[in-house]
Amino acid sequence: MKVLVVGRGGREHAIVWALAKSPRIIKLYCAPGNGGIENLAECVPIEEMNFAAIAQFAKENRVELVVIGPDAPLAAGIVDYLEAEGLTVFGPRQNAAIIEGSKTFMKDLMRKYDIPSAAYAAFDSYEEALIYLRLQKLPIVIKADGLAAGKGVIVAHTMEVAEEALNQIMVDKAFGASGERVVIEEFLQGQEMSLLAFVDGEIVRPLEPSQDHKPVFDNDEGPNTGGMGTYSPVPHISQEIVEEAIRTILKPAAKAMVAEGRPFRGVLYAGLMLTAEGPKTIEFNARFGDPETQVILPRLNSDLLTILLDVIEGRLAETDIRWSDAAAVCVILASGGYPGAYSTGILIEGIEDAEQTALVFHAGTARKDGQVCTAGGRVLGVVGRGAGIAEARSNAYAAAEQICFSGKHSRSDIAAKAIVSFGAKG
Repeated sequence: MKVLVVGRGGREHAIVWALAKSPRIIKLYCAPGNGGIENLAECVPIEEMNFAAIAQFAKENRVELVVIGPDAPLAAGIVDYLEAEGLTVFGPRQNAAIIEGSKTFMKDLMRKYDIPSAAYAAFDSYEEALIYLRLQKLPIVIKADGLAAGKGVIVAHTMEVAEEALNQIMVDKAFGASGERVVIEEFLQGQEMSLLAFVDGEIVRPLEPSQDHKPVFDNDEGPNTGGMGTYSPVPHISQEIVEEAIRTILKPAAKAMVAEGRPFRGVLYAGLMLTAEGPKTIEFNARFGDPETQVILPRLNSDLLTILLDVIEGRLAETDIRWSDAAAVCVILASGGYPGAYSTGILIEGIEDAEQTALVFHAGTARKDGQVCTAGGRVLGVVGRGAGIAEARSNAYAAAEQICFSGKHSRSDIAAKAIVSFGAKG
């Protein structure tokens, strides 16, 4: 088969890496790709939102499957567009991708179908939102309604910070049209967990759980990012809790979308908080997570291509999905200044050395005169593997130390919670 992956980040590199192992694939393309993906696939210079050019390329090159990575094209209807052009596509249609594209829709859906989540209110009026906000207990969570690359969520521990966040989103339009509506949400306490699932209508097949680290600095301090590192499995969270989350959140969400006439087909991502009252939903995403995918797919023992096709063709209930018991830890190397302003075009050295002992997934890189340079905020995801979390974590950080570029920064505590909670073996 010929397969085209749409996207340019670390998630897409991990997807391409997993697909490249399939004996059924004779040619891999990626649009637009990045400096690392081009080692595994032919990168074509087409932007993710240029639906017409993607369709034309796919048809001209007889692509048999298009896999959509990022959220923005899904929310904008790329699957509907490409299917109308006669192409086979993995990903939810626009009316299902709204579960990520609008936090208000997502929260209303959970309220209607009794899916555990935080208490909330949504506003499209700044004045009304401000009045409501001043009556709430702290901490409080302020969210831009639409897509914001993982940065449109502010956890405010003081009213001053909360009001500034509201002003930033609704008045200053820091996230553009995504901030025309805002969700003000109860702050949930507990352990976070990311639980993804392959979904085809009401059929739900969960992937292995993982845990992300959103804030930019150690000890979960600083502003939120797209994710500074992940690990899988999550040994200090019991299988019973995972099963409860599948039973009370993922399966009801899939059924709710069918009931709403918006059947979901693709990967449904549930960001969860494991509270004293049980698992509650922080968010749903309509695609593979980033950087969760970078630690989940290396643990997949089954053929990813077969699974994707089974989702599309209605065979998900019977498909063979097997997982490795090994652990994986991903450390994100970011540009200086991220998640704020940062420079690009900075030479990166040491990637080949790191790849001797770890996987290195490119997120924000490009090739310039034959050399790899920075081209984004999150630059690389270094994935260490091992028999347990402790070994995988040690391997990830050792490999990350071998990579150098000016301004490089990363968190030093990725997966530390798992080791402290579960013991050194992880």
